[in-house]
Amino acid sequence: MKTTKRVLARTLVGAAIAAACMPISFAQSGAPVKIGLLATLEGPFAAGGADGMRGAELAVKQRNGVVAGRKIEIIKASSNAQPDVAVNATRKLVEQDKVDIMVGPLSGGEGIAVKDYSKTQPNITFINGGSGAQATTLVNTSPNFFRFNTDGGQWMVGLGKAALAKGYKRTMIIAEDYAFPYSQVQGFMSEYCKLGGKVPVKAWVPLGGKDYSSVIARIPKDVDALLIILGGSDAVNFLNQYEAAGGDKPLMGGSITVSQDVLNYRGKRRDSLVGTISGAPSADALDTPEWKAFVADYQKNYPVASGGYPMPSLFAWGYYTNMKAALDGLAAVNGDLSGGQAKYREALSKMVLKTPTGDVRLDANRQAIGTSFVVEVTKDAQGNLFNKVLSRTDNIDQMLGMKKEDFVIGTRDTPSCP
Repeated sequence: MKTTKRVLARTLVGAAIAAACMPISFAQSGAPVKIGLLATLEGPFAAGGADGMRGAELAVKQRNGVVAGRKIEIIKASSNAQPDVAVNATRKLVEQDKVDIMVGPLSGGEGIAVKDYSKTQPNITFINGGSGAQATTLVNTSPNFFRFNTDGGQWMVGLGKAALAKGYKRTMIIAEDYAFPYSQVQGFMSEYCKLGGKVPVKAWVPLGGKDYSSVIARIPKDVDALLIILGGSDAVNFLNQYEAAGGDKPLMGGSITVSQDVLNYRGKRRDSLVGTISGAPSADALDTPEWKAFVADYQKNYPVASGGYPMPSLFAWGYYTNMKAALDGLAAVNGDLSGGQAKYREALSKMVLKTPTGDVRLDANRQAIGTSFVVEVTKDAQGNLFNKVLSRTDNIDQMLGMKKEDFVIGTRDTPSCP
């Protein structure tokens, strides 16, 4: 009897020790995973932000809201494309709502600010939403910030060559004055200038601008084309005012300028976007099974009648891609977020992510290496504008194929080829 009691006691002690050592994911089997979701639902990118939310939600819906037996609980927050507002919203999600994982933000300056904040929260994993400034993952990197979308410079690969093929030897650039357009300009000019193109004028305008008359008045007569890197309502305002002023220069677009949230605004100038070429991380008319499946699922869940677009916007693609990464990583570790999420981050770092536009892997800075396109705005039989594919480049790294010592992050003044 005494022997039996001793055996039972040892068994109970052993079970207690095993339970104490058990990973949290098993001890809390079925506990929800709280994911903070931040997008710009106010300000010039509000329409794009709403579509970004749709993209993130679609990735969750495709898993029926459950990963590794754990329910995915989404807690949303909004910003207005201002870095301080984005950080305050993120801080609330992390410090008050106690989310396990953050997905967001949308805009370039926001991304840099949230990356910096992520360093103060080492036990939370931050995954980008749609922001594309180069500096987010190239300067003062954060070990717990991941970006599975390529950046604004990567998106413009091939556009310089395409511009010169159209005879655009001299280009004026009109762009919003913050980190993401600097990256887009750098991506364009690095190629364009090397091949002999000239940029005599850059006009930097404030985010959320209303009046572009002074910029339009500065357009030189001897430029062959304009490269417009404005998004959301800024792009719409410029296009309407340019048309009213009788502008007739051929247009090239930044990636955000030809996204579906801009192509679906109503106005006369809208049709004159037909023929506009751009660099982009996605393409409406991409003819691959993965892209077609993504588009069909988006259209099924978010038909035009309920507020969706005829095709998912750039922001829907970005948020879908990053949310899918967050969920695929969670599945890879069977829902285990224990140990400061170390296993989860290792899984994210090593992941080859299957996306609608091709495979994505991360570099040492946790930045996507992936595919970009040169696209052209076209009109379909129903009058909808969409982007057809002119060319595709795979495996673009953040240095755009340059040596590290030759690469310079885009700024207001760099690059330059007057």
